[in-house]
Amino acid sequence: QVQLVESGGGLVQPGGSLMLSCTASGFVFSDFAMQWHRQAPGKERELVATINNIGLHTDYVDSVKGRFTIFRENGKNSVFLQMNSLQPEDTAVYYCCAAKLNAGVRTDYWGKGTLVTVSS
Repeated sequence: QVQLVESGGGLVQPGGSLMLSCTASGFVFSDFAMQWHRQAPGKERELVATINNIGLHTDYVDSVKGRFTIFRENGKNSVFLQMNSLQPEDTAVYYCCAAKLNAGVRTDYWGKGTLVTVSS
């Protein structure tokens, strides 16, 4: 059974930091790129950060570049998102996603999300 379980969300003041974790099971973790998405109240879900299957390539949405860092530990089937200099506009539910493209077929697995609230 495929599972992605996020943790680490919570309430933080502007300028603060949080680290999100996502632990996966039920599939070959090292075969998948990993992503963090977020969905703010009243907005569409957006892709925040991506890391390839072996952790050598990362990509970020412009609004978080220089503040967020995605990294993974394949031996622990885990991916992380270190978030620094958090701002109220970072408030959202953050979702972990495992993604693989094979012969033109995309496979996605999603977690249930963890809420990050940035407020004073």
